[in-house]
Amino acid sequence: MIELNIPGRSDIRIEHLVSDVNGTLAVDGFLLDGLAKRIAFLRNRLTIHLLTADTHGRQAVIDQQLNLTATHLTKGSEQEQKRAFIESLGADSVVAIGQGANDAAMLKAAALGICVMSAEGVAIETLLAADLVVPNIFTAFDLLDKPLRIAASLRK
Repeated sequence: MIELNIPGRSDIRIEHLVSDVNGTLAVDGFLLDGLAKRIAFLRNRLTIHLLTADTHGRQAVIDQQLNLTATHLTKGSEQEQKRAFIESLGADSVVAIGQGANDAAMLKAAALGICVMSAEGVAIETLLAADLVVPNIFTAFDLLDKPLRIAASLRK
């Protein structure tokens, strides 16, 4: 668990990390170098959930690399499926990370939504739905490792 005490906002107790896969953790279906180690480290503090439409058909390989099993979305209404997943966990205990248009609703629903810049680009809708925008997934994970950075950015 990660506790966030952000001046001007309610305290947040994060228990779940929900992440999009393609564009966020992987590019062109290939996991970013060094990411498996970073996710393994976060598993000591958070329950990790991956959501994917498996655009490149490589999710089984990524699952094996991360020792996780992603939740596969059905085609159509991916944004709604992701939002519903966040709510099923208890949105007030979730940090959501993504960058594509189908990630906007989950970032907005989560207690903390982080938009990562990506080689695939960032959907404006998702950018506007996020609490924070960071240059890459590694920076997002750094924020979770050092939550005072989040408080510094979001304090009012």
